[in-house]
Amino acid sequence: MKNKILLFLVIFLTGHSALGQGLKEKPVSAKEADRAFWLKEMDQMLRPVLRSLAHDSLRLTMPQMTSIHVDNKEQRIKVQYVEVLGRVLSGIAPWLSLDGGSAEEIKLRDQYRAWTVQALKNALDSNARDFMRFDLGGQQLVDASFIALGFMRSPWLWDHIDNQTKKNLVASIKITRQFRPAYSNWLLFSAMNEVFLAKYADDWDVMRVDYALQQLEQWYVGDGMYMDGPHYAFDYYNSYVIHPFLAGIMDFIQLKTKNYDGMFAKIKLRNARYALIQERMINADGSFPPTGRSVIYRAAAFHHLADMAFKKRLPVELSEGQVKAALSAVLRKSTENPNTYEKGWLTLGMYGNQPGLGDPYNNQGSPYLCSVIFLPLGLPDGDSFWTSEASDWSARRIWSGQDWHKDQSKAIQ
Repeated sequence: MKNKILLFLVIFLTGHSALGQGLKEKPVSAKEADRAFWLKEMDQMLRPVLRSLAHDSLRLTMPQMTSIHVDNKEQRIKVQYVEVLGRVLSGIAPWLSLDGGSAEEIKLRDQYRAWTVQALKNALDSNARDFMRFDLGGQQLVDASFIALGFMRSPWLWDHIDNQTKKNLVASIKITRQFRPAYSNWLLFSAMNEVFLAKYADDWDVMRVDYALQQLEQWYVGDGMYMDGPHYAFDYYNSYVIHPFLAGIMDFIQLKTKNYDGMFAKIKLRNARYALIQERMINADGSFPPTGRSVIYRAAAFHHLADMAFKKRLPVELSEGQVKAALSAVLRKSTENPNTYEKGWLTLGMYGNQPGLGDPYNNQGSPYLCSVIFLPLGLPDGDSFWTSEASDWSARRIWSGQDWHKDQSKAIQ
């Protein structure tokens, strides 16, 4: 199994990097990786969602779009509203918690704070047009967990919603306990919901968390990577879900008990190794291999790398300047196509509107998982991530003929 995984990595890393072979790349400019660019892209992507929901008009404005491969169109449309809310919150939450910055950024953040607080109130108020039910199907176990993740990343959110909204949110998260998680990364969705309840309601099921942690330990295959269930798949679920959720659960649970200290020590090493792999997956132009399912999540393929940068946990082999430049390239590449948006809403695709890349479970809310690329905006503008000079990342150096250090797998148990 491990040899097969390594073989796939060799094939994809060498194959996709050939796109830039022999090119003389210009040095990365500061403007290409600056904070203003990130804020502009974030605003364009998230404004239609949060502004509409704040005005209680999300159901009126959000297209009812599904994948051409959809399995149950009516059901997928019903759940798209909780889906888009959770995905947006999980990415924007740290930035909402931040203070300071330029006058323009402060003004923009104040607007998004007001929208988000009102959006949550409308989503959880049964009298609102945009009221969202959490008992419509198993997909809502998934989507509730991204809302939970957003609140774990931003206590500011909890502190600024009113008491009734808090009660409604806790009740909505609890409702999803009725759904049995799939025997896959879904175990982490159940666990994240319980961690949220442990933090904000003091009423949680320890066993749901323990089961997820113990099972993921059994699915670890080596070199920083996990299987997503009983079988390995070469996709981005180690980044979409597994590593960021394990890290988020770990950050809270280690404050409550030392029973998992041995496991968490290994998880930290695996987090670091997979961050190195992620950086190597970013091609010289910001593209990345279109492999596996859910590729329409676009830049969410690097959720883990963005999370590690935000948490200041990048391995020593990666400088903040090169990661900032690499993530900026991904953000630019995955949004530059003029068909990335249709009437202001994200389309299904990696590079524009590519419906053939969709999966049976995709709806209009699905591509908004790419919001997680914006996690580093939760760092102040004076943080070293933003002040460090942007520099070439691995693929850009190698495929422009620069000498660079080789990658090396690590035997992490």
